[in-house]
Amino acid sequence: MFENLNDFFQKFQEQIQEQDNKIYTAKSGGGLVEASVNGKFEVVDIKIDDSLLEDKESLQILLMSAINDAIKMAVDDKKAQALSMFGGMNLGQ
Repeated sequence: MFENLNDFFQKFQEQIQEQDNKIYTAKSGGGLVEASVNGKFEVVDIKIDDSLLEDKESLQILLMSAINDAIKMAVDDKKAQALSMFGGMNLGQ
């Protein structure tokens, strides 16, 4: 059983590292703003259409929306991965 536990934790660590490196991208304003975050929830890229550079208020709103959506994608994916990893383990039985 201990070997199985070690194997489980090794796979778990590998999945965490894989998720940390994964990139999640979301768009807002019909693609005028695009934000990307990694699995550590760090913003790694932002793309802004030139047409928004004169409209600060719209730019701020669209940036917040795209960043929040990308973070939500990363959080949801981490939750799904955790459920699939632990789902097959009859914990407590």
